Amino acid sequence: MGMVHGGRLVSKALARQGVKHLFTLCGGHIQSIYDGCLDDGIAIVDTRHEQTAGHAADGYARVTGRPGVCAVTAGPGVTDVVTAVANAQRANVPMVVIGGAGPRALADMGSLQDMNHLELMRSVTKWSVSVPTTDRLPEYVDAAFRVAQANVPGPVFLEMPLDVLMGFADDGAVVNEPPPEPVRPAGGAREIERAAALCAAAERPVFIVGSQIRWSPRKEALLRFADAVGAPVFLNGMARGGLPVAHPGLMSRARKHALRRTDCCFVFGTPFDFRLSYGRAVAAGAKVVRVDLDATELGRNRAADVAIHGDTGLVLEQLLPVLGKKEWPAWLAELRAVEDASRAQMAAELASDADPPNPLRVCAELDRRLGPNDIVIGDGGDFVATAAYVLKLAWPQLWMDPGPLGTLGVGPGYAMAAQLARPEGRVVIVYGDGSFGLHGLEFEAMVRQNIPVVAVVGNDAAWTQIRRGQVEIYGEARAPATSLAYTRYDQVVEAVGGFGAWVERTADLGPALDAAFASGRPACVNVKIAASDFRKGAMSV
Repeated sequence: MGMVHGGRLVSKALARQGVKHLFTLCGGHIQSIYDGCLDDGIAIVDTRHEQTAGHAADGYARVTGRPGVCAVTAGPGVTDVVTAVANAQRANVPMVVIGGAGPRALADMGSLQDMNHLELMRSVTKWSVSVPTTDRLPEYVDAAFRVAQANVPGPVFLEMPLDVLMGFADDGAVVNEPPPEPVRPAGGAREIERAAALCAAAERPVFIVGSQIRWSPRKEALLRFADAVGAPVFLNGMARGGLPVAHPGLMSRARKHALRRTDCCFVFGTPFDFRLSYGRAVAAGAKVVRVDLDATELGRNRAADVAIHGDTGLVLEQLLPVLGKKEWPAWLAELRAVEDASRAQMAAELASDADPPNPLRVCAELDRRLGPNDIVIGDGGDFVATAAYVLKLAWPQLWMDPGPLGTLGVGPGYAMAAQLARPEGRVVIVYGDGSFGLHGLEFEAMVRQNIPVVAVVGNDAAWTQIRRGQVEIYGEARAPATSLAYTRYDQVVEAVGGFGAWVERTADLGPALDAAFASGRPACVNVKIAASDFRKGAMSV
């Protein structure tokens, strides 16, 4: 115990929360935190843009289940991280953002990079606050972690003025015991009984499970429930991989058919937003059971017949003994036929040897090379949406994409965090060629810090997810701003010290992927891909 500077108080509080990595871009306002981290065993991981530091904190949370942390300097450092924070908020991911600020004593006097950070961040966080004094830094760090994980997870912003961080206080008050786990609500007994009765009476039930399962203390209940209840299960967001690929109830290509035909739809931790046509994707006469950590979501866009404010895993666990063993073999067979027919239509493109490589074939080659602990990050539009259907992932493998805000450029930050959080696995960014341009120089940071991420770029020289609809509506001659060039992104990665490969022939695809994984360096396999009708008719809004 003794007097230490504020940065040391911050690092000791972060260490108590189990933080192993701090993602950042340097700035004078926050440098005392770095000094503290060196003493407390927290690795400093630097990025080339604050947005990437924010995405890395988001990605770290998705892999570990605990809030990731980033630190950015005042003014433009804070404004640069806003997009990453907004993305985490919309995706319900817990993270703690530490923002520097000018000295409190010079507030409103025009100090360097002085601005109102709190109002800026308030609309995209659960809590936006400035730490008032040096001695209260540990208290506010603990509170930030508690708020970020409580109820619906999300980001928190802590402003730490320069004089607060540079000041001194006694570290004797810093608590060393590990923090308690966040409380998660279970469903009420009456609602559980009503939901089970609706399911038992249904002829065509459907279960949709979304990202909130990631934060549940009973994630494993998903598999137990699916094993016991012979009904179709559709997984989205961070729930992808929650069931084995060969599980008889797991579906992906038959969702539209299932929702049109269902008479009872259970929706866990998934909002009725654009992804479910604001609730209209579910048959008009179907009974609807909503389960969500956010009670305000339970009647939004469509009324629920049973509304359960609760944790997805806990509610699945509660339903099991009430519902008992139940099967709908005819309904499963109907959807399996739709699923198989849809996948049969993909078969030719998955096996195509044509040049340039078909995008489905590219994804299939990657799928063959994924190991049991590997993590795949989707950063892009059309090519990423294709990969989401082709790649067959099962936990502990993870699929990570930005979520409903649709932020491009998440790839490098997510990937850096994922590789550091899970060094025994390999991390792959499935990249659109447009997305690479947002934060491609982060490969320099990966090379310098020995973070061997592999990027696979589906290069069709366009923002295809936008361009497809644009051309259909306005015509080829009136489609500006969506064309790109077949740019050698592989050479960009090579220029900063990584491995690069340019692929134009299908025969070269497998060897290029193998060489990238074997290189032990950050790598880019840049594939010139052919056109495909697989995503024809997909809308970009």
